[in-house]
Amino acid sequence: MNKIVKNAQEALVGLENNMTLMLGGFGLCGIPENTIKALVESEVTGLTCISNNAGVDDFGLGLLLRKHQIKKMISSYVGENKEFERQLLSGELEVELNPQGTLAERVRAGGAGIPAFFVPAGYGTEVADGKEVREFNGKMHLLEHALTADFSIVKAWKGDAYGNLVYRDTANNFNNMMAAAGKITIAEVEEIVPVGSIDPNHVHTPGIFVQRIFQGESFEKRIEFVTEQD
Repeated sequence: MNKIVKNAQEALVGLENNMTLMLGGFGLCGIPENTIKALVESEVTGLTCISNNAGVDDFGLGLLLRKHQIKKMISSYVGENKEFERQLLSGELEVELNPQGTLAERVRAGGAGIPAFFVPAGYGTEVADGKEVREFNGKMHLLEHALTADFSIVKAWKGDAYGNLVYRDTANNFNNMMAAAGKITIAEVEEIVPVGSIDPNHVHTPGIFVQRIFQGESFEKRIEFVTEQD
């Protein structure tokens, strides 16, 4: 089945206000840049966004935050975004912070059909508020629920018409597991290659998890902050 669509706008057909989105990437590495820009242009609002971080003020999810299109963020690391901080402190944005490993496992569990699991991270902190606690092997654990989304939006290095995806280096973080946890998964890729040209042993996300794929027009590949050494 050919799953190629023309562009990000076509890939987002069916997206409505108040939906839940997963967006892959680690920091600014491996984020679906073109699709985020299309989301900004779409004017969709009330979104719940599940992402490792919230981008920076002028790039990534920061663009959606700036236009107040996000109602709730479920994230792990949010330290590089001043607008995120402002909206959180003013009460404009609902935020659910997770330890990074817990967030990753919640997404993976959602893709695997596992409804919930126990994990020790966060016990004894604000993360534990309102959660069931049980002891296993002498250690306290929290019950965490799996995460799924109406749309999972991922970014890959290469993909084919069947939706088979290959990620590159750090961009594999969160993209791979999020691809399995969406009702509709959109893959934004740097290059669409012929079917059969990807070694099956090198496929990270099998095409069965992907419904729509398109080749991005351009990628800035920003760096969150530059550290220079004298």
